[in-house]
Amino acid sequence: MPGPVDDGPAGAGRAARWAVPVVYVTAMCMNGLDATIVNPALFSIATDLGVGPAAANLVEGSFLASLAVSMPVAGWLCDRYGAARVFLAALALFTAASALCGLAWNLDSLVGFRVLQGVGGGVLTPAGMTMLFTAYAPEERMRLSRYIVVPTALAPALGPVLGGLLADHLSWRWAFLLNVPFGVAAVLLGLAAVRVPSPGAGTAGRFDLRGLLALWVLKDRGFLRGAAAASLAAAGLMGMLFVFPLMYQDALGASASDAGLVLFPEALGLMAAGFAVDRVCARWGERRVTALGLLGGAALFAALALTAPGPWTLRAIMFSVGLVLGHAVTAVQISAFDDVAPEVMGRAMTLFQSLRMLGGALGVGLCALAIPVGYPAALLVAAAFLAAAFLAAALIAPTVRPADG
Repeated sequence: MPGPVDDGPAGAGRAARWAVPVVYVTAMCMNGLDATIVNPALFSIATDLGVGPAAANLVEGSFLASLAVSMPVAGWLCDRYGAARVFLAALALFTAASALCGLAWNLDSLVGFRVLQGVGGGVLTPAGMTMLFTAYAPEERMRLSRYIVVPTALAPALGPVLGGLLADHLSWRWAFLLNVPFGVAAVLLGLAAVRVPSPGAGTAGRFDLRGLLALWVLKDRGFLRGAAAASLAAAGLMGMLFVFPLMYQDALGASASDAGLVLFPEALGLMAAGFAVDRVCARWGERRVTALGLLGGAALFAALALTAPGPWTLRAIMFSVGLVLGHAVTAVQISAFDDVAPEVMGRAMTLFQSLRMLGGALGVGLCALAIPVGYPAALLVAAAFLAAAFLAAALIAPTVRPADG
C-alpha cells in the first residue's frame, strides 16, 4: 500500500483535498477526546485495578507529561521525514497505545501505555498542522478552518459525558478502545490517499535538544512570566478536573455518568470564551482580563471545596470555570508573545505549550498528594495554583495599548 509521498506542489492535488482534512480532524478529535474522557472514569479505574483514588493521578499525569516531552521534537521530525509521514506514524502509535490501555492488566501497565499514547499525541498536533498548512494555500486555510474548528472543539467537550457513560454502562476500558476503529480507519485512509508535498523533508540538521527547546526565549521577562502564569493556571485547572470527579463519586456517591454531566459545562465555557475573548480583551485589556479570570477561577475552586451545591449549581460553576479561565489563559498567552521575534515564534510557541502540559501534570500530582488530607484540601491546592498564576501574571510588563488604561 502506498504511503504519503513527497510529491512537490502538484502532490497536494485532488486526493489531499479531501483526505488531508478528514484524517486531520479524525486524529484531533481522538486526541482532544482523550484529554477529557478519562477523568470521570478514574474512580472506576482505581477501583477495578485495586488502587486508591489518589494513585489514579498517574494515569492522567503520565499522559500530560509525555505530551509535553514529545511536542518539541515534532518540528525536527517533520523536517527530517516529512510532515505526513510523521503525522501518520504518530497516529498509528496513538491508536496502538489506546488499544493497549484498554487491555491493561494493572496500574503500572496502564501508566506505561498512557506514556506511549502521550508521545503519539504530543507529535500529532504540530505535525498535523504542518501537514494541513502544506496541503492548502494561505488563502484557502480560513475557509477550511470553518469545517475543522467545530468538530475539534466538540470532541473534548463531549469527553466527560462519554467517559462517564462508558464507565457506568460498559467498562472504563472503552474510554480507550473507542479510539481504535477511528484511528485504524484514519491511518489506512492516510496511507492510501494522502499526498502532501514536504519541501523541507531531509533538511533537518543534527538533533539538538537544547536548540529545539529554545530555553533562551525565557530570558524575555514577559514571555517567562506569561509562560509561568499559563503553566500555573494549567496546574490548577487540570488538578481540579482530576480531583472533582473523584470527590463527586467517592465522597458524594454519584455515578461516573453524573460526574461527566457535571464536568461537561466546563468545556462549553471554554468554547464560549474562545468566541468572545478577542472582543473582551479589546474592551478591557489583556492584563485586566487575565487578573479577573484567574482570581475568579480561584474563587470558584474554593466554592467547590467549601460548599455543597446541588447538581445544577455545580454545572453553573463548571461553566463559569471554563468561561473565566478560557479568557484568562488566552489573554496571558497573547501578552506573553508581545515581544517574541517572528523568527523564533514557532519554537517559542512549542516551549509555551510544553510548559503548560508540564504544569498540568504537576497540578494533578500535587493535588493527588493532598487527597489523603481530604478532597476539599486538594481543591484548595488547585485554587492556590490559580492564585499563584495571578501573581505571576501581575508581573508581566504592561504593553502600550489604550485598552489597558
